[in-house]
Amino acid sequence: MSEVKRGRKMEDQEEAKPVVRVAAISGSLRKRSNHRGLIRAAIQLCEDSIEGMQIEHIEIEQLPMLNTDLEDNGTYPPVVEAFRQKIKEADCVLFASPEYNFSLSAPLKNAVDWASRPPNVWADKPAAIISTGGNAGGERAHYHLRQVGVFLNLHFINKPLFCINAFQPPTKFDKDGNLINEEVKEKLKQVLLALHAFTLRLQAGMQLILFATSFHNHLQSKEKLFLGLFVNVPTTEVSYVPVKLPSLPD
Repeated sequence: MSEVKRGRKMEDQEEAKPVVRVAAISGSLRKRSNHRGLIRAAIQLCEDSIEGMQIEHIEIEQLPMLNTDLEDNGTYPPVVEAFRQKIKEADCVLFASPEYNFSLSAPLKNAVDWASRPPNVWADKPAAIISTGGNAGGERAHYHLRQVGVFLNLHFINKPLFCINAFQPPTKFDKDGNLINEEVKEKLKQVLLALHAFTLRLQAGMQLILFATSFHNHLQSKEKLFLGLFVNVPTTEVSYVPVKLPSLPD
C-alpha cells in the first residue's frame, strides 16, 4: 500500500471515531449564573482540547411545572417533547447543579421529572455533576441528585468530585459568571475526560450485551430446528441375537 493510500486510510479511521454527545443542563436560570458559566467553560474545553466530545447546553426555563393534566395519551406539550428528545438523543448528561436549601434546585428537579415520564429518557445514560457555591461547593446537591438518579437508572461517574467554593480566593468567576481560574478549568477538564471514557465503556458494554443476546437467541433457534428433526420420526424395533462368548482359560 502506498504512503498516500495509507495516510488516507488513517484519516478515514480518524474521521470514523465516534463523537460523544453531551446534554448539559444548568439548574440555575439566572443569566449570569456561575453554573451556566461552568457549562460555557466545558463547551470551550471540548472545542479546544477534548477530541470526540460535543456539548450542547439544553435550556430548561421554558418548561412548565410538572402537571400530568398537560399530558394527552402519552404525549406532552411541545416544549416538553423537544426537551425530552434532546435528552434521548444525547449519549450522556452533564448536570451543573447549584445547591438550594441543602438540595438540588426546583427548576432542575422539574426538568428531571418531565424527562422521567414514560418512557423514561434518562434510563441507562452516563452522567456527571459539577457544582459551585459556598462552603462545600454543592456537595449536598450532588448527594440528592445521585439519589434521584438511582430510581431513574442514571449512571453517575464517582470521580473526580467537582464541588468548587466560589467565594474563597483566588477568584474563580468574573461578574458575568465566566470561569476564569485555570486550576478550576483543569479540574473541569478532568471531569469531562472521565465522563467521556465512562460513556464509551458503557456503550461498548451495551453493544456486547446486545451481541450476546442476539447470539443466544440464534443458538436457541438452531437448537429448536435441530430437535425438530426428531419429531414424529417412526421408531423401529431392533432384535438382539445373543452371542456366546468363548470361555477364557483359567
